[in-house]
Amino acid sequence: MTSVYYSFYYDGDVNRVQLVRNMGALEKQPLLTPQKWEEVEKGGAAAIEKWIADNMKYKSAVVVLIGEFTAARPWVIFEIQKAWADKRPLVGIRIHGLSDFGTAGKAGADPFVQAGITKSIPIFDPTQMDWRGVIDTQATYSDLATNLESWVTRGVIAS
Repeated sequence: MTSVYYSFYYDGDVNRVQLVRNMGALEKQPLLTPQKWEEVEKGGAAAIEKWIADNMKYKSAVVVLIGEFTAARPWVIFEIQKAWADKRPLVGIRIHGLSDFGTAGKAGADPFVQAGITKSIPIFDPTQMDWRGVIDTQATYSDLATNLESWVTRGVIAS
């Protein structure tokens, strides 16, 4: 089983991230509860950087779960830049098409560009539409569950 570090915007996407984690296709780092995150945050930037480094250390890939606002989040950008500097495979997966209490979101910008990475990092989009052109969250979930593990193996590292 591939061991991954998930990078994502907690406040905006935690419910969608839980769906991805619950697929069970990949071994991953534990999700922090809001209370635990507050504890880490109280230690300042150095404590957050240490938590990221400790949790990313033995992972074979970094998967950026991309929602509408992911590319604008400073800690996501830090995680991408750290993974790149550490030569860990990077891959993006769009999750806006997954259900967040019954609603889908909007696609977000490319966080790899925002992080200053000029090499093309693959971003996979499992979003499926119904016959009306509306996001089908169940079909999106199914497509992601089917392809998640193979997409992660296509990560790109710094050369």
